[in-house]
Amino acid sequence: MALGSAALLAPTMAHGQEKVLRIAMTAGDIPRTLGQPDQGFEGNRFTGIPMYDSLTQWDLSKADAPSVLIPGLAESWEADGSDKTKWIFKLRQGVVFHDGSPFNADAVVWNVQKVLDKSAPHFDASQVGVTASRMPTLRSARKIDDYTVELSTSEPDSFLPINLTNLYMASPAHWQAKFEAVPASVSDPAQRAQQAWTAFAADASGTGPFKMSRFVARERLELVRNDKYWDAKRVPKVDRVVLLPLPEANSRTAALMSGQVDWIEAPAPDAFDAIKSRGNVIYSNEQPHVWPWQLSFAEGSPWLDKRVRHAANLCVNRSELKELLGGMMAEPKGTVPPGHPWWGNPGFDIRYDPDAARKLMAEAGHSASKPLKVLVQTSASGSGQMQPLPMNEFLQQNLKECYFDVSFDVVEWNTLFTNWRRGAKDPSANGANAINVSFAAMDPFFAMVRFTSTKTFPPTSNNWGYFGNDEIDALIEKARTTFTDKERDEALAALHARIVEEAPFVWIAHDVGPRAMSARVKGVVQPKSWFIDLATVSIE
Repeated sequence: MALGSAALLAPTMAHGQEKVLRIAMTAGDIPRTLGQPDQGFEGNRFTGIPMYDSLTQWDLSKADAPSVLIPGLAESWEADGSDKTKWIFKLRQGVVFHDGSPFNADAVVWNVQKVLDKSAPHFDASQVGVTASRMPTLRSARKIDDYTVELSTSEPDSFLPINLTNLYMASPAHWQAKFEAVPASVSDPAQRAQQAWTAFAADASGTGPFKMSRFVARERLELVRNDKYWDAKRVPKVDRVVLLPLPEANSRTAALMSGQVDWIEAPAPDAFDAIKSRGNVIYSNEQPHVWPWQLSFAEGSPWLDKRVRHAANLCVNRSELKELLGGMMAEPKGTVPPGHPWWGNPGFDIRYDPDAARKLMAEAGHSASKPLKVLVQTSASGSGQMQPLPMNEFLQQNLKECYFDVSFDVVEWNTLFTNWRRGAKDPSANGANAINVSFAAMDPFFAMVRFTSTKTFPPTSNNWGYFGNDEIDALIEKARTTFTDKERDEALAALHARIVEEAPFVWIAHDVGPRAMSARVKGVVQPKSWFIDLATVSIE
């Protein structure tokens, strides 16, 4: 796939002498722009964080330390001392949306209602899946005064402030104007609301450092600097960002090498030397990320036998896979690495030991003449998916040596991401008994809870495989209801150890987020995160 002429901009001349940064994403379409992005965390990275803010957000300013939670549109927060299902958030004053309307407590209540309150006139079911599944205990918001809100959860949940990084604040006033502009001939309230959201997505308004300038579905999104952004340190250094969907790795690489773009996500590994020989720079960093097969525990699944799950984890030659990827991965020992506060020293050691794998498979009744058939649903590209087809083909050959007969159901990335919430029992699985969706592991809910709690079975969250039991639920409950860091880490370490021992995943790789860009791009901080801050980047 090549970039058409409409997708191109000269680096600084297409808009006079503007400083223009052109980025090729792995997504096949522009992530949704209405406030709650799709396309996985690439959506958060490129249409969420640049145009919007959340109450809490990640510190993306450091490359040498893990990203931590910092104040965003909320300056402070705390759980109610007498009722841990109530949280008080003190809001930042003086913030305005791109349309000039004020950010305040009413806006927070409105944005909670858009995804949780089906009776609200602006409720949008299309935004629920990518939002509610990431903050499953949030139930309501109540205004206390103009700059104080109370958020209520269904149960005590110390993870809530982290989860709220996924709720982006869209302008209620701007949406209302779009709603009022819907023709009177459209009388159904739900249809009017849907049309208002469609209009909002084409002319969005958040509080972020960039404002929407031009949007062409499946082709481009242009963002311009918000000179009035509330955080002086993050007022953008470029005039314009052009985001281009280009899902094929070789096409992205060719676009960078020819000077059509300045920045590409996930360059083709076999082109690293050629990319650098042209004076371009490749950035990477360890990040909280897992590239797995998530396994089905539905009736009849071949993964119900723990010996089979352990065997698959023992049959992956991760060192060789790392070479295939030009060194751009880390080898996992679990969801988090040894030394992490949540490590917990599990009793099962994830390593390359094909002899031990074959022994387990033989005990489970499988052999070279009687291999175990497994079907994995995956994508050809996507946010955090690294190089999914070459990686899965590598795994297919690895596992063949351990009596697995692996085949694949390859679907479009956003379809895969939607199927992930529907579960292994849904027809969308197409008979697959494993799914290959990479995930963030930067907080307890994202790293562990959503995949292992019986409360997160589809469609509530991402427990695609229906894994869970009373013991795991009890460990989750202990961690979730512990509000001191040390004790919560201890509970999470016990949870992680049991997850690794039960092996509801085949842990294959941790991404290091490789991205390549022209040497003209300056001020790049590649954090230990899935995300990156475009606001601090400049271009010569």
